[in-house]
Amino acid sequence: MPTEQLHLLVTGFEPFGGSVVNPSEQAAAALAQTPPPGLIITPAILPVDRLQGPAALLTALKSTQPQVVICLGEASRRPAISLERVALNLLDYRIPDNSGQTVIDEPVVPDGPAAYFSTLPLRAMLAAMQAAGVPAELSLSAGDYLCNQVMYTLLHHLAETRRSIPAGFIHLPALPIQAAATSTPYATQSLEMTLLGLRAALGTLTPSAAAAE
Repeated sequence: MPTEQLHLLVTGFEPFGGSVVNPSEQAAAALAQTPPPGLIITPAILPVDRLQGPAALLTALKSTQPQVVICLGEASRRPAISLERVALNLLDYRIPDNSGQTVIDEPVVPDGPAAYFSTLPLRAMLAAMQAAGVPAELSLSAGDYLCNQVMYTLLHHLAETRRSIPAGFIHLPALPIQAAATSTPYATQSLEMTLLGLRAALGTLTPSAAAAE
C-alpha cells in the first residue's frame, strides 16, 4: 500500500430525463472500485433534484473531508469528455428535475459571485486524456442545469469555508445503450473509453505526478 495517497470524492448523478442509466453514476462507482495508483476514491451518487442534489453533495463533502473533489455528470449528444472551466450563478432548467421542478432565471446562491472557475488542473487532464487516445475537450461552462448548480455549490462552499483544494466538474458523453433507445442516433462513448480517459485525467493528481511538476 502506498505510503502517500490522495483521498478523492467523486460524485455522479442518478438517471434522469427518462433514461434508465447515467454514465456518471456508473463511472463514479467503477473508479472507486479500481482507482488509479496513489488515489483513494469515495463515490457519492446525487439525486437529480434542485434541493436534494446540492444537499447530498455538501453532506458527502463534510463526511469524507477529501483532498480533491470531482463531480461527474452526463452531457447527452456531446462527442467528447468535457472539462468544465466555469460554474455560473444561474439556474435555467431546460427540462424538469426528477421531482418535476423547473427553475427559470434564478441564481444558485442569491447575491453570490457571478461565477467560479474550476480549480482542477484542466490542461494537464486534457493532455493526459488525449494522450490516452480518448476524445476530450475544454468546455467554457457547466451550463444552467443541475450539473452547473452542483459545481457552483461546491466551489462556493469551498470559497466560503476557505478550503483550498482542487475541485471541479467533468461532463461525460452518453452511453451507446442510451442512444440505441432513441429513434435518432447520436454521438456516444462507451463506459470503457470514458473510464480510460478519466483514469488518465486522475493520474495527473497522484502524489508522484504532483512531485514531478
